[in-house]
Amino acid sequence: QVQLVESGGGLVQAGDSLRLSCAASGRTFSIYHTGWFRQAPGKEREFVAVISRSGRTTDYADSVKGRFTISRDNAKNTVYLQMNSLKPEDTAVYYCAAAMTSVATPRRSRDFNFWGQGTQVTVSS
Repeated sequence: QVQLVESGGGLVQAGDSLRLSCAASGRTFSIYHTGWFRQAPGKEREFVAVISRSGRTTDYADSVKGRFTISRDNAKNTVYLQMNSLKPEDTAVYYCAAAMTSVATPRRSRDFNFWGQGTQVTVSS
């Protein structure tokens, strides 16, 4: 078992930056690939970014590529999502998730075993 707690969300203006954090506790965090998903009102949850357990491999949704950066510090049991050049369409609840799959950078929700409670990001125009 691993418990995940997101933080860092808030209300910002278009073009601003935010850094989300996902703090893990429980089992050794470094055994999990970790991803970020988001869900906007009235929409399905969608993949945002993922980082392999080692941190060597990352993958991003096309909609955030070049603007968002995922990273991890296994010594601190924390994964980060640096979000730059935010747009109103980035408004959503952002969730951190951990996966034990053998796939290095999973993108499907069903591949992830543990989820945080989410943090709200609101981008005004």
